[in-house]
Amino acid sequence: MTALSTDPFPPSEELADVLERPPVRTETVLVPVGPSDGHRAEALAETAAEAAGLLQTTVRILHVFTESQLEQVHEELAPATETPLSPDEAATHVQPVRAVAGELCTPLRQYGTTMDVTGRVGDDVSREIVAAAEAVDAKRVFVGGRKRTPAGKVRHGSTAQQVLLDAPCPVTFVRDFE
Repeated sequence: MTALSTDPFPPSEELADVLERPPVRTETVLVPVGPSDGHRAEALAETAAEAAGLLQTTVRILHVFTESQLEQVHEELAPATETPLSPDEAATHVQPVRAVAGELCTPLRQYGTTMDVTGRVGDDVSREIVAAAEAVDAKRVFVGGRKRTPAGKVRHGSTAQQVLLDAPCPVTFVRDFE
């Protein structure tokens, strides 16, 4: 499971300037962030912020949980007597999500646009990303990934590849160079 933060979100007033719910813009770009995207936060944020600024859209950061992952987050963050966290609230505690949001705040402020953070629950991550893109009529989706061999994609699957094939809008692949 991804490292979680117990700190309140947003972590700074700087981030609060660009973090708004609901978004003030009607057009959205979607940035799905998974457990392995922490080291790619800067590249994802830079690419998404530039496009969002040029398109004058809101950036929606998305994290997809399985049912068991969401239950684990509830157990780690919420006392048993409290109401369970919604997927949106739980997503704000995921470290890679916080890293991307932190990297986005300065460029989005410079471009005069906003962001929000949302969570979804499902076993098929790529299907949830595509459904989220359809739900907000996303203008673009930004996915991170690493170079894989064709055999590696067949053997282990590729969320990014499935999103590239199924998304209802253009998809930008932000590749790992490590």
